[in-house]
Amino acid sequence: MIEDFYKYSPYELDKEQKNELLTNELISLTKAHAERCEEYKNFLETINFDESKVNRVEDIPFYPVRMFKEYDLLSIDRQEVFKVMTSSGTTGQRVSKIFVDKETAMIQQKVMIKILSDFWGKKRLPMLIVDTPAVLKDRKMFTARGAAILGLQVAAREMVYVLNDDMTLNTDILDNFFEKYQDQPFIIFGFTFMVWQHLYNNLLKLDKKYDMSKAWLMTGGGWKKLESEKISREEFKERINQVCGIVHFLDHYGMVEQTGCIYAECEYGHLHASIYSDVIIRNYKDFSVCPIGTPGIIQVVSALPHSYPGHSLLTEDEGIVLGEDDCPCGRKGKYVKILGRMKSAELRGCSDTYADKFK
Repeated sequence: MIEDFYKYSPYELDKEQKNELLTNELISLTKAHAERCEEYKNFLETINFDESKVNRVEDIPFYPVRMFKEYDLLSIDRQEVFKVMTSSGTTGQRVSKIFVDKETAMIQQKVMIKILSDFWGKKRLPMLIVDTPAVLKDRKMFTARGAAILGLQVAAREMVYVLNDDMTLNTDILDNFFEKYQDQPFIIFGFTFMVWQHLYNNLLKLDKKYDMSKAWLMTGGGWKKLESEKISREEFKERINQVCGIVHFLDHYGMVEQTGCIYAECEYGHLHASIYSDVIIRNYKDFSVCPIGTPGIIQVVSALPHSYPGHSLLTEDEGIVLGEDDCPCGRKGKYVKILGRMKSAELRGCSDTYADKFK
């Protein structure tokens, strides 16, 4: 049960402790989804899944993430759907649809807050959102941008959107926010390219300077667009620091198919898997498990998806496990590097799809 995880801090368990806890939960989820989702049941039958052979997390069958574009995958009745989250895609491209009930939504929010609290503390902080309130207008149908913002609401003392509907910077709102909060810690959240395009570039043009030295800048996605403009992660941080004074950066890897289970970046630049999730790197040809340091296809597992069969997914991203239980930051678990999207993949990152508008 998910409640068993709440006894521990997000990065407390070592390899064997985590494997036992997570494997048991993933087995339970596999059985539950097979009973309630016909498409997932057919998938397990096709691969001749045998539960008795599952001893470790990597033995759980992985479901291709692309299936969420092809089918409506639910393990709940339609009337139990609380909200539908969608991935972003270019015009005419299919998007993933993730059906979430109230229980799963509550779990997603709770776990995200537990993970983030490990970085900036348990105190609720004011939050500056580099986006427009319009992103949440359709509260029944959320993109990853909207889902991420909604998930952070319970961590925020107050949420302030700094962009107008036409994506221009609202300096009046910015002034009011800093009048109230500049002398205390606060959070700035936005997808990476949006922070660069709409916050950083606009602040460059202003005569007035804002002291953001006490802020945590939380970003995610959008690196593809910045890298195409020859802006590295190091340069991004350096230039943001020069203009805003920000020294605390918290990038993360995640996807709408596993909302809540983010892989957050520590002070050493490593993306960490918490006790609620794990990353397995699969060989490109035979899908065997790659050893530490060997690149391959990313499989992600999560204890959170209860309303849809998204607990073990083969993504279309490439990555490397850099180590396990030995990061200098002291957090247990695997830490990884994301290499990017596989060249043949059609999936577009939620933030990069938005960034294409500026080409």
